[in-house]
Parts: sequence; C-alpha cells; structure tokens
Amino acid sequence: MADLKRPKQTMPGFVSDALRRQGLEQAYRDRPPYQRNDYLWWINDARRDETKERRLAKMLDELHQGHGYMGMKWNN
Repeated sequence: MADLKRPKQTMPGFVSDALRRQGLEQAYRDRPPYQRNDYLWWINDARRDETKERRLAKMLDELHQGHGYMGMKWNN
C-alpha cells in the first residue's frame, strides 16, 4: 500500500460486519488500496455515530452499485 496518501486505517468491526451481511466483502477487496483506505478514513474520521452510519451506508451503496467513490464518478 505504498501509494496511500493517508496513514493506513484499521477497519472497525461494524464495517466488516456490514460488508459481510451485505455480501460486499469481495467488492470492497476489488477496489484499489487507496479507495479502501480512504473509505475507512472517511468513516473513522466522523465524530458522531450517526455520521459514521451514514458514511457506511454510502460506501455500501457504491460497492453494491459497482461504481462511484465517495460521491465521485468512478468505474471499475
């Protein structure tokens, strides 16, 4: 992960649980390392639980749709 601009983030349990429940673990792994790390940074950086949940829902939706990256256009 040498191409990361942010420090490597750890995945919170509620994120890995959500990926597993939604069947999106592979879709997450298929994203480039910088995107996986940025998603985790974005979620981890939120102060309020409601914000973390909203950001998690956005990530899950983008993974499910197969395109988009934190609200920006991106195609695999």
